[in-house]
Amino acid sequence: MTSMSILDQSPIGTDETVSDAIAHTVELAQLAEKESYTRYFVAEHHNIPEVVGTSPEILVTHLLNQTKRIRVGSGGVMLQHYSPFKVIEQFHLISNIAPGRVDLGIGKAPGGFPLATKRFNLK
Repeated sequence: MTSMSILDQSPIGTDETVSDAIAHTVELAQLAEKESYTRYFVAEHHNIPEVVGTSPEILVTHLLNQTKRIRVGSGGVMLQHYSPFKVIEQFHLISNIAPGRVDLGIGKAPGGFPLATKRFNLK
């Protein structure tokens, strides 16, 4: 049996809203499940107005609630933006909401444009 997966960057089409893009992502995940895909990954992007993937843990949870069998995961949580412990805790909780259906991919790519990776000194 062939294992097939989708990596969705959740693009926002011309004249569409963030809500429209999220609805399209849900529709695609449901179609992937119907067509017996194995996994559905969402990508994390920052400071790119054409995509909605700024919070993979929230989008993954939403997709898990809108599907029944397909595994859902992050196509790469960019750890430089977060505490690794917090990421693990979030995905541990998510995996208890949908046991056996959650995948956590991590990365350390720059994560987009300079503003997305700039470190701010908050005093």
